[in-house]
Order: sequence, then structure tokens, then C-alpha cells
Amino acid sequence: MSTDRPYEIVLYGATGFTGGLTAEYLARNAPPGTRWALAGRDRGKLEAVRDRLAAIDPDCAKLPLLHADSADAASLEEVARATRIVVTTVGPYAAHGEPLVAACAAAGTDYLDLTGEPGFVDRMYVLHHEEAVRTGARIVHACGFDSIPYDLGAYFTVQRLPEDVPLRVEGFARFDADFSGGTAHSAIGVFSDMPGTLRAERERRRVEPRPEGRRIRLSRRAVPYARVSGWTLPMPTLDPRIVARSAAALDRYGPVFTYGQYVAVRRLPAAAGLAAGMGAAVALAQLPPTRALLLRLVDAPGDGPSAERRARSWFKVTFVGEGGGHRVVTEVAGGDPGYDETAKMLAESALCLARDDLPETAGQVTTAVAMGDALIRRLDRAGLTFRVVDG
Repeated sequence: MSTDRPYEIVLYGATGFTGGLTAEYLARNAPPGTRWALAGRDRGKLEAVRDRLAAIDPDCAKLPLLHADSADAASLEEVARATRIVVTTVGPYAAHGEPLVAACAAAGTDYLDLTGEPGFVDRMYVLHHEEAVRTGARIVHACGFDSIPYDLGAYFTVQRLPEDVPLRVEGFARFDADFSGGTAHSAIGVFSDMPGTLRAERERRRVEPRPEGRRIRLSRRAVPYARVSGWTLPMPTLDPRIVARSAAALDRYGPVFTYGQYVAVRRLPAAAGLAAGMGAAVALAQLPPTRALLLRLVDAPGDGPSAERRARSWFKVTFVGEGGGHRVVTEVAGGDPGYDETAKMLAESALCLARDDLPETAGQVTTAVAMGDALIRRLDRAGLTFRVVDG
């Protein structure tokens, strides 16, 4: 990858809610001398974001503003050639993400996003992984609450279990938070295209090599766990797939690795309501009229919870790991998962790729594979906690 480009990091999408929080985090925490810029299609809105950042750090008044539009492939290619790393918060990614992935893969530019859309991730692997391997680009999806706490939490847990034996890890998530209109719109988009998601998964399986002599399994059966009071339900999210891909890429996960991921709720009625609500949302998203109704019921993209609500929000993910006669319990925890901590995780991922000594990787890779211990150290210093609680 070229190291003499004008910028180290370009943030695309800073005029949105999460993008603006990411920009503010970089303004406060990027090391002096970091060469970064903002990109988007509306210069007036970008100038307003830059003015806000200048109140945090006066040097941000000089931040370059670049034109980038998901409907203008040439603008994305120009941005990708100008920087080492592109960070994008512009979703839903299935609708807007592919041209930027293509531009970064062709230019040998690292790419980071916040997607939780499984079909998008699989399609990008099929379309652009080989080109990214050829150019040296690292394509790293899901660098926020989807899926860093789970991917790095499982990685952290595995490192505290014996080597070269079958391992089993289960993650139990608890959180208290509100989520934005953009997140809801992305989820409804995923629900509405279940056949497309399944097709993308099958296409990826046809072309992706499997680890030789090793097996990776995902468990979807609900399991009780004494440390989590209440009820657990399997999480039908992107996160377990990301953990499985880290396990497939890294021998440290053992000859047989099994992972299950669950959401924990305190009361049976809440668990039943959550399951029923998810089922109803999936069903309603299948038909255009009912899908339109769902979209009208949620906030518009760009809206998000207030600073006061975010200050009260939190998450904890407890991991139980077993293997070779040993057992360990770990925890990853932080504040507001959907926005404040997501912005932190995304920005620190970009700074990690830009500044840290990392393993040589290329193509579509996970956070555990691309950044692993270095990103855990960064996030720990930034206020997230990775700790052993038992074992």
C-alpha cells in the first residue's frame, strides 16, 4: 500500500449522526499530525461539521473537505486513491456501500465500515476479496457494536484457553440503549431481503476456502447461564458469522471451535415479546406495503438518541469459554453501544490501522485477524473493558 498519499484517514459520512460522533472522537483523540479529511456530497453540511470540530480542536478548522457521492463512482475512486484508509458510516450498505468497497479494493486502500448486513458482507467478499488481496487492501466490515465486542471478546477468551484442543465459547449480551432510525432502516432492509442474503451466503461458500483439518461450528440453541439472570435467546445477527471467520483464519481457535451468541433478558414476558416482535418485523418486511408501514414507524436515518440518553446507556457481553478441561469467564463492557462506543470503536480501528504494528493481512478480514491485540489495547485505554471475571 502507498504510504505517500495526502491523507492517512478519510471519514465518509460525517454529516450523519454516527459519522458526526466519529468525527468528534477523531478531533479529540487523533494524535497530533494525523492527516485526515472529511468526505461527502454536500459541502455546506461538511463545512458545518468542520466548524463544530474546530470548537473541539482549532486545528480542525483546516480539515480538507473532499467530494464523495455513492452515486458517483469516479468521486469515490478519487478519494480512495488519496488516502491510506477510508472510514464510512454511509448506510444502508447494501444500497450505498459497494462502489466504495470496489474503489478501495482497486486502489489498495484500507476500508472500514459499521455494517451489520450479512448479505452485503458476503457479496463484497465474492466481488472484491481477491482484488483486495492483490492490491494489499484490508477490507474490514462491522467495526462498531456490530461486531467488535463479540469478535474481540471471543478472541480475548480463546487466548486464555489451552491450545490445540477443541474449544467452545458462548457470548451473552445485555444492554440498555436506544437505537437510531438509520439502524432500524438497515435492519428492515436485511429482513426484506432474506432470499438475497441466503443467496449471497451460498455464493460465498462456493468460493471461500475452508480451513484444512479444522472445523468451525455455530450453535443456535438457547442455553441457560447462571451469571445471566433471566432468559436467553439466540441472536440472529452478523456477529456470530464474524466470529466464525476469525476462527477459520486463526489456528489459535483450535481444531474444532464452536460459538454461540445470545441476548439475555430478565423476564420471560420480555423474552417472549422480543422473539414475537422480531418475527413480526421479519414478516412485515417481506411485502412492500407493510415494509413501508414499518419504515414510517421508525425515525428517519440521521436521527439518534440524545446525549443524556446515551450517557445512561450501557452494554455487557459475558463470554464462557471451555476446552481441554479448563473454563474461563470473561467480559467486554462499555457505555452507549449504538453510538458513543460505536464511534469510538470505529475511530480507534482507523487509528490502529494507520499507526500500529500489525500482522500482514489483505483482502476481506475481521477485526480480530487484522488488528487483534493492538485494537484491544487501544479500546481498553479508551474506556472499554476486557477482563477475566472467573477462571
